Amino acid sequence: MGEAVAEVILSLLACALLGCMVLIAYLSRSVSPRLTIAGAGLLGLFLAHGAWQTLRTPTKGRRRGLAALATAGFTLAATAALFLLLYTTGCDCL
Repeated sequence: MGEAVAEVILSLLACALLGCMVLIAYLSRSVSPRLTIAGAGLLGLFLAHGAWQTLRTPTKGRRRGLAALATAGFTLAATAALFLLLYTTGCDCL
């Protein structure tokens, strides 16, 4: 019973997150299309840098500064994308 309730809560949360993302994209696009495209490009470059840091052969020592932040950002974005993919396909919001 608890598993079914958790599944419903996660599905509703994923649908709400998807709806918020669409609303933010719509509102930012209506305010400044150029800034929206520039921001999306910068975010894409940041996530690509994080993916490169995550997937390349590890070097000795710890990651510092931007590399650590980019790696954490990429990991968070990949986890969020997987969450949305798994749970929004089960709801009727699409």
